[in-house]
Amino acid sequence: MRARLHVGCRVAGAVLVPLAAAVVLASGVAGAAAPTLAAQTVNQFQKNGGVFPGYRRNHAQGVCISGYFQSSGAAARYSVAEVFQPGERTPVVGRFSIPGTNPYAWDDVTPIRGMALDFLQADGREWRTAMNAVPAFPVATPAANLTFLEAQQPDPATGNPDPAKLAAFFKTHPRADAFRRWDRSARPSTSYATVGYNSLDAFYFIDARGGRHAVRWSMMPTVAADGSKVPPGTPDFLAADLHHRLAQGPLRWHLVVTLAAPGDAIDDATVAWPANRQHVDAGTLVIEAAHAQATGVCRDIGFDPLILPAGIQPSADPLLKARADAYAESLRRRLRDETTADAPGG
Repeated sequence: MRARLHVGCRVAGAVLVPLAAAVVLASGVAGAAAPTLAAQTVNQFQKNGGVFPGYRRNHAQGVCISGYFQSSGAAARYSVAEVFQPGERTPVVGRFSIPGTNPYAWDDVTPIRGMALDFLQADGREWRTAMNAVPAFPVATPAANLTFLEAQQPDPATGNPDPAKLAAFFKTHPRADAFRRWDRSARPSTSYATVGYNSLDAFYFIDARGGRHAVRWSMMPTVAADGSKVPPGTPDFLAADLHHRLAQGPLRWHLVVTLAAPGDAIDDATVAWPANRQHVDAGTLVIEAAHAQATGVCRDIGFDPLILPAGIQPSADPLLKARADAYAESLRRRLRDETTADAPGG
């Protein structure tokens, strides 16, 4: 029976890292110092799911995508980012994925689907974002995330996490328990194209006068779910479905920006904002092609959430910096893999 709690999906490799290889390698020099929190987090992912050289340390199973974003102009009043300006068409490359370290995992092992994007603005700046099809993150801090991962480590005798350790964790982290209940009840989508993807963390849009607007965003599909069941005996059905759909034409999502109201949690990704908040349709994401991740356009892109253009700034959510650090650690290990083995990567 496959375990379902891939709950570190946003902290340690949902999508990897800026290509600042020299800095990353310098920060990874061996020494007597204790492992950083980022190293501990990536270590725990590997303990929980195994090590697959050359692949991302989380969300290893995936497919590259490419297309463009067509701005509606509606978000330009809130952000000076070029990507939101009226009529702007921005090339996009990215990746669909599921969480876990195993690049050969069956797609029905989890209901979580990920979308990571790199918007390539004409001014040379980039906007990278990693989103997941979940309602909220299970924990609010990097330390709690590591503790949650530790509680999920399989017992060698059973192959499953220790129920007592999980129960103790959920007792003191009720929002993580709510996430567990969602994870258990959610039906895995049979298509990347029919689900919405959420930023979970909050950011600030900066307008032309320097005003700050706390926001989250979602990619909302234009294709409705058809209720189809997971194909039996088909481990990689999501990629197959994606290629089939793209053979018939591009796929589209609306980038919906949600503006926070006074009192909304800005720095806590475990708290979903109420549905009645103001929403802005910032434009349409158009995905035109899919590519094998081993050789595709996304292979060496790190979707670090702190790579932002002018007009978008991070909130003080501690998970954002932790994600950036863990992605850098993951990249360091991928680079090391490439120097020691013929690893395909992804």
